[in-house]
Amino acid sequence: MNDGEVIQAGWTGNTVNFDFKFTNDGLIPVIVQEASKVERPAGRVLMFAWMNRESLALTLERGLMTYWSRSRKKLWLKGESSGHTQRVVRWYVDCDKDVLLFEVEQETGACHTGYESCFFQEMDREAKPLPVRESKMFDDAAVYSPAPTGQG
Repeated sequence: MNDGEVIQAGWTGNTVNFDFKFTNDGLIPVIVQEASKVERPAGRVLMFAWMNRESLALTLERGLMTYWSRSRKKLWLKGESSGHTQRVVRWYVDCDKDVLLFEVEQETGACHTGYESCFFQEMDREAKPLPVRESKMFDDAAVYSPAPTGQG
């Protein structure tokens, strides 16, 4: 796949057979990373989420990240309420086929708190938070009302 090319799949329903190791509740963990300009992953980790077979198939069909919300128990298109979408550039499965890694082009920030990444809080060796060294990319209070529970 070439840089910037959107992944497309000919999915037409729930008949896609993915040869991955989903959990007992039908989910697979997904690491979402900023797309790099090189052939192997090199960008910042933006977030972690879960997918089921349907959300994975929809992601591949649309080229936009779609997840399974465990708290809301429904599919959610990343950016459906905020406009901060994630366009798929390429994706990988790990050697055990039980974790997926997606490289995406992120629109604005990935974190519902306003930061570029959900991993903005650095910790010291005593598990105490260090001062946040980056600015928010957007005002979460202005984008979300009421505030979401962990996704946007």
